[in-house]
Amino acid sequence: MIALANPTLGEEELDRIAAVFDRGRLARGPEVDAFESEFASVCGASHGVATANGTAALHAALEALGLGPDDRVAVPTFSFIASANAVRWCGAEPTFVDVRAGTYALDLDALDGRLRGGEPIDAVIAVHPFGLPCDVGRLLDLAEEYGFAVVEDAAQAHGAASEGRPVGSFGDAACFSFFATKNVTTGEGGMVVTDRGDVADRARSFIEHGRTEEGYAELGHNFCMSEIAAAVGRAQLEKLPDYNDARRRNARRLSDALRDTPVDPPSDPHDRRHVYHQYTIETDDRDALREHLDADGIQTGAYYETPLHDHPAFDDRDVGLPSADRLKRRVLSLPVHHGLSDEEIDRIGGSVARFFEGS
Repeated sequence: MIALANPTLGEEELDRIAAVFDRGRLARGPEVDAFESEFASVCGASHGVATANGTAALHAALEALGLGPDDRVAVPTFSFIASANAVRWCGAEPTFVDVRAGTYALDLDALDGRLRGGEPIDAVIAVHPFGLPCDVGRLLDLAEEYGFAVVEDAAQAHGAASEGRPVGSFGDAACFSFFATKNVTTGEGGMVVTDRGDVADRARSFIEHGRTEEGYAELGHNFCMSEIAAAVGRAQLEKLPDYNDARRRNARRLSDALRDTPVDPPSDPHDRRHVYHQYTIETDDRDALREHLDADGIQTGAYYETPLHDHPAFDDRDVGLPSADRLKRRVLSLPVHHGLSDEEIDRIGGSVARFFEGS
């Protein structure tokens, strides 16, 4: 079976874990400090706050920005549930916005229309879906015009860039996940990066039970990262450029193999650097193609068959989001990770081509 994801952990990670064991300090220490600094630098940001997972990073960032009851946060509906749950955990209310076919990112025309119509929006979670940055330039223009905060949900976009700037360097804060399938993994883990010292201080306080220099002043959680996770993350971060280059090569090879098929390949705008956490195609034959690939020993994923506004937690919302409702029946993610050989990529492309030849 060709796996959809295949985390690569080797001697470098084991050596760093062994060093942590030798020091005997497993909770926050020099590895976490270094990982925060190194990861923030890669993102072009001044501050990093390491967290237990990506959801905790989102929650901490929203809390640090002071969002709470009576605030409304725009969330693209074509995303993982964490993007909405973090909003609810801080007491604010998510308002779902449609996405654009091709990029799967927030439809800024739709957002602009709702803002011009007088809908109150206090913050926007800007998801970079599948490793492709959203149109951050235009989003920041809207933020300046309407006065809302911007939080990048970069859980799938480690090392991605827009107009030469890395994701994580835009807006008020950005949040990353280091889940097992991500381009950088610590098994579980997350990071808030920001240029705002006040946001970093509040996020760090929140993940440490509300601790401040004066004592425990606010309500918080224990959302801290361990030394072991940070040690793995530092080793992974050194490999990220090579991993992303391999994903991009694999994506180009896949796109070449699929050129004569009726599928719509991923969008790769010239002004953005896609890092292909997922290689997501569109086809009206999605379910049949998925069965064919599974029988051929190729694992796939359908993200997101259930957009956020369709989940039971939000079934009180009567919203019409036609692009997402169409995409949920058409999208299919194919293996593209850095561990794949050219022969495996050719096997994936050939299997897709054979499906359409026989249909």
